[in-house]
Amino acid sequence: MKNRTRRRVLAEETLAGYVHGPAAATEATAEALDRVHDLAPGAVILVEGISDQIAVETLARRQERELDDEGVVVLPVGGAQRMAHFIQRFGTGPEAVRLYGLCDAAEQEVVRRGLARAGLGDPADRPALARLGFHVCDEDLEAELLRSLGAEAAIDLIGRQGELGSFRTLQKQAAWRGRPPEDQLRRFLGSGARRKSRYARLLVEEIPTDRLPPPLLAVLDDA
Repeated sequence: MKNRTRRRVLAEETLAGYVHGPAAATEATAEALDRVHDLAPGAVILVEGISDQIAVETLARRQERELDDEGVVVLPVGGAQRMAHFIQRFGTGPEAVRLYGLCDAAEQEVVRRGLARAGLGDPADRPALARLGFHVCDEDLEAELLRSLGAEAAIDLIGRQGELGSFRTLQKQAAWRGRPPEDQLRRFLGSGARRKSRYARLLVEEIPTDRLPPPLLAVLDDA
């Protein structure tokens, strides 16, 4: 019970300022849209979900950037399939701003089609997408973060969060026994309430500056 309480306290500290719970995705999008209108931003960074938002904003803090002061809003769209909608909304017309984005490899084509339909270009590959300010993670952002930190260091981080026992239990499951630790870690981060969002911040804070994932660095550099 003591360890469970400690884990809960650590989780609450890590996610302070971010929504969580069953309606978190919808609420996070609504909150970010309110900030778009309140701040009259010069730029919007589109990301798929809350964990991606947390990673981008955590890196901005590491870089001592004040995104609000710069008029930059990180907007979690609630799933890559909604990227095209927000590209159209903020890429053209009366609400148009400087637009950037970060997506998983599996959603690259969704983003490409969204940019094309909005008349912002028809990028044929990742370098072309990057020139338009949209950066693609190899697999997904969690995979990028884990590769950058390394499996051993990631497991040490999990231990410091009081969750090593849970991770070891996953490793013993038939579906994951003997799999590469990187695969086990990705599965671990994707399971459990709020875990993916929590570790988005923790991993970004832990990775050495010279090893941070290029797509994450690039989208902030652009904005």
